[in-house]
Amino acid sequence: MTIFRSLVALLCVAVLAGCEKDAVQDITGPLPAARIKFFNFGVNAPGVNFYANNTKMTAVSSTACTPPTNNPACTTTGIESTTGVVYGGAASGGLYAGIAPGQYTLSGRIAAATDKDHPIATVTAAIENGKQYSFYVSGVYNPTTRSADAFVVEDAYPAAADFSAAQVRFVNAVFNASPMTLYARNTTTGQEYAIGGAVAYKAGGAFTAIPNGSYDLSTRTAGSATNVVVRSGVSFSGGRVYTITARGDMVSAVAANRPVLDNTANR
Repeated sequence: MTIFRSLVALLCVAVLAGCEKDAVQDITGPLPAARIKFFNFGVNAPGVNFYANNTKMTAVSSTACTPPTNNPACTTTGIESTTGVVYGGAASGGLYAGIAPGQYTLSGRIAAATDKDHPIATVTAAIENGKQYSFYVSGVYNPTTRSADAFVVEDAYPAAADFSAAQVRFVNAVFNASPMTLYARNTTTGQEYAIGGAVAYKAGGAFTAIPNGSYDLSTRTAGSATNVVVRSGVSFSGGRVYTITARGDMVSAVAANRPVLDNTANR
């Protein structure tokens, strides 16, 4: 009888614990089978949050400081910032977000209180099982229509890591640039590598293996030896995967809007 009462008591404790609001919940389950990154490369575009259909995929937390300025001990407030991902930025620090396979309307939507959640750039895309993608707001933001361009590319890098080389590819997000080829010149050996072929606006080239090292990067149009966009001293490590993206406006007189090469690691 004593043993029976003990078992009953233990069972009651277990049932009550399972009903408590603070009980540990089992949230294990399969991870999303595809992944996607988000970039705001639309010249003069406002800060945005990114959505897949009506699901918010990224947001930026606001911070609070006491006193409000010059305080290294600022903390997040748990409230969404109205800044969003600004021009030249990658959401979530350039990390992938998990997403289930399917057909999606992907969009960047205004993060500010004015025109909050208005979509400025939208693309419909099929997300396939086990694949990686990058979504770019691009072009030039039109404040009258509150719109910009956008496109999606698949990040089809090799599944197996080769630690003797880095994998690099080029994406062209410059709306008024001719198709360009990315070149990487090793700063130690002087050897120059063409990273795939010429890439048009809203497209991405193939991933190309190059030796580990430090490189000076440049883009050139077909048949020309003149560098169009340059960046110096970029390091590539073996086993890693990188995307170099050209963004900006080829003819802008504003320094901040001139074309640059962005470097983001895929793996």
